[in-house]
Amino acid sequence: MRAILVLSIFLSTFLSLAQNTGASQDLTTTYFFIRHAEKDLSDPKNRNPKLTVEGNARAENWAKMLVDTTIDMIYSTDYIRTQKTAEPIAKSKNLQVTLYDPRNLNDPDFQQKTKGKTVVVVGHSNTTPAFVNKIMGKEKYSAIDEKVYGKVFIIKITGDIITDTVLTIN
Repeated sequence: MRAILVLSIFLSTFLSLAQNTGASQDLTTTYFFIRHAEKDLSDPKNRNPKLTVEGNARAENWAKMLVDTTIDMIYSTDYIRTQKTAEPIAKSKNLQVTLYDPRNLNDPDFQQKTKGKTVVVVGHSNTTPAFVNKIMGKEKYSAIDEKVYGKVFIIKITGDIITDTVLTIN
């Protein structure tokens, strides 16, 4: 719980500072890229498992972490584990989760819809860093280890300036 409080303070400060820097005419777009929470691995043949008890708790904690952050849109891949990770955030913000195809990352439609918005994107161990790299225009991040569920990539775009921060919450 203390980690969530510290992270919430960090995010509030980070977002305030970022919005007060740069050209005032440029819109700032902020993305929170989150890998889905812990999934049920009891059936190795199940390609679309639910979240575990720990995963459900982590999904609730993501919502608590973002409680003081204005979120405009939430995206998820079409899997139970990603949708259930996004669900508590969507519920707390009274938003619908929009499904996206991880094979069409950062297409012009996505760029247009999210410009100037604060957006949460829930994906997978491989698609999340790939999406971040695509938005940044460079190959900076590799796939997330299968055992790591608490990573959040925060990408801010103001004009031509792109900043990235990665946090790991255990």
